[in-house]
Amino acid sequence: MLPDDWHLTQDVDDFLARAGDFLRSRAALHNTPLTDIEKLRIRKAADHDAEAAVFGRLESHGEVRAIFYLTPRGRLGLTPLSVEQTDTLAAHLASLRHSPAHVIADHATAGAFAESWQQHTDASSEPFWRTHLYRLGTLTPPQPRPEGRGRLTGGKDREQIVRWCREFCVDVGEQSSIDLIDAGSWKDSRFGDRHFTFWETPDGTPVSMAASTPVVGGMVRVDPVYTPAHLRGRGYAGAVTVEASRAALTAGATDVVLFTNPDNPTSNALYQRIGYVHVADFAGYKFSHGAPEAG
Repeated sequence: MLPDDWHLTQDVDDFLARAGDFLRSRAALHNTPLTDIEKLRIRKAADHDAEAAVFGRLESHGEVRAIFYLTPRGRLGLTPLSVEQTDTLAAHLASLRHSPAHVIADHATAGAFAESWQQHTDASSEPFWRTHLYRLGTLTPPQPRPEGRGRLTGGKDREQIVRWCREFCVDVGEQSSIDLIDAGSWKDSRFGDRHFTFWETPDGTPVSMAASTPVVGGMVRVDPVYTPAHLRGRGYAGAVTVEASRAALTAGATDVVLFTNPDNPTSNALYQRIGYVHVADFAGYKFSHGAPEAG
């Protein structure tokens, strides 16, 4: 396979015109590229001087088979690729002197790219993220249902939302988001475009939170789900996830997905009980500063 099979551009609108159908064809599997690229599109439309991302599509016989995107902050996102395709892409990006800070993809593709990137640049790689991807099948409210109700949040809830998102990031070690929140750059964090749902006790006290992305390509991702430590084990997380999932379906989503920590059997069992089905495993690798090959 020749590098010329990859078509690169910095024009996000042209890229989506050519690759949008491919991304929407497997919206659950492609959920991260869909949301990331939509954010890049909105940011570019709002600020024409913003640093441009790089987008690539792999075509064969006139059809898009895979895509990548490289954000200005160095996030490389990939849809599933074969080992040969991954190595060709790594060599091509190195020859163009692109330097991703990390890669996110399905487990096999991410691992293959990390290995190829090291071979082509001498950059070392380190795994920093692994997760299960689930897609909603038949939504099944938990039994017994905890007392209380779900509520879509409003402006008056902003302070609590920000505080709980920061606590969530501390729990999972997401330092980049903590830094953005602490710097007052909420809208630039990955939570800035989310819709939030609270679960409240009968007296109106919020006890758990779930967020969801806007509908993109018929897909909504529920993320994050957070319950303060002292309130866990009471069924609040399951209840609020059901409410957020139901809201996503009402908003028109045909695919509702979420990621889970493979090392947390409690949350994995919970999401399966309320109707989520395992789809795939994903991984992330971060890179040292390598030396891309000259073109």
